[in-house]
Amino acid sequence: MNAFELRAQNDCPLDMHSSELRILQVNVGFKCNLSCTHCHLECGPERSETMSLEAMTQVVAAAAELRPEMVDITGGSPELNPNLRAFIRSLRNEGLRVQCRTNLTVLLEAGQEDMPEFFREHRVGLVASLPCYLEENVCAQRGEGTYSRSLTALQRLNALGYGSEAQLPLDLVYNPKGPFLPPNQARLEADYRRELAARFGIRFSHLLSITNMPIGRFWHRLKKNNEHSDYMRLLTNGFNCQTVQDLMCRHQVCVAWDGRLYDCDFNLALGLPLSPDAPQHIRDFNAEGLLGRVIRTGEHCFGCTAGRGSSCGGSLISE
Repeated sequence: MNAFELRAQNDCPLDMHSSELRILQVNVGFKCNLSCTHCHLECGPERSETMSLEAMTQVVAAAAELRPEMVDITGGSPELNPNLRAFIRSLRNEGLRVQCRTNLTVLLEAGQEDMPEFFREHRVGLVASLPCYLEENVCAQRGEGTYSRSLTALQRLNALGYGSEAQLPLDLVYNPKGPFLPPNQARLEADYRRELAARFGIRFSHLLSITNMPIGRFWHRLKKNNEHSDYMRLLTNGFNCQTVQDLMCRHQVCVAWDGRLYDCDFNLALGLPLSPDAPQHIRDFNAEGLLGRVIRTGEHCFGCTAGRGSSCGGSLISE
């Protein structure tokens, strides 16, 4: 039993089994036009891992069988996968709800000029990374010039109806700049909404605050600054039993770029596959075999259970 399981068992009734499959998350590759300091997958321009069209076809077949509430496409920069458009068309042809995670700046790259219009045409919901509403903090995490480029992309998406039309949701994602937990999500959303509207006329649907996980580039930076032990104590001491029932790993499965299956994108980053008794690859997809599986955990799981909790959908506890 690892440290997370011991702590959870001592603090609350621990049920780390999959309870349902509402979301099928698909990581289509690690290639990205940015190299953000908080990236748990250490994505960047030099990464070549890319989901093939064959694997995407297998995902579509699995999704058509499962009928999840949503297919959540992530990366890297999903837009840089040359098969993304064909993938989205196939999913939408099956009548599936599709969401894509974007870093915004990629929409200004060569070859992506019409991607916002493509997203709009196919009613793809967008989750856009904007780790702060202040330029200094965004550039510190993502590089010089990324703030202005992100705002330009947001304004273009707004012009297409994103953030105002019900069928075109545009959620923003906040990540802390340093080794601390996110503030109250509702209050921070109000700050984002006020500042972005007043200064740039930008509209969005919701703000999702996500805790930086103790893995990837963020963890390497903490170790370099000798802050890793303090951060792990913060996460461990902040364990909140109320978050366990809503952890994203309990109601989704994550498909990696190579088709392998994981409980979540963080386990993917650590190479921690599903429990041995569950299907291991999308080609062997079996909904019944995935339900009730034991969730693979580790110390990084404290990142999802600290404070108000954290998931790809933001905080788990509103207050």
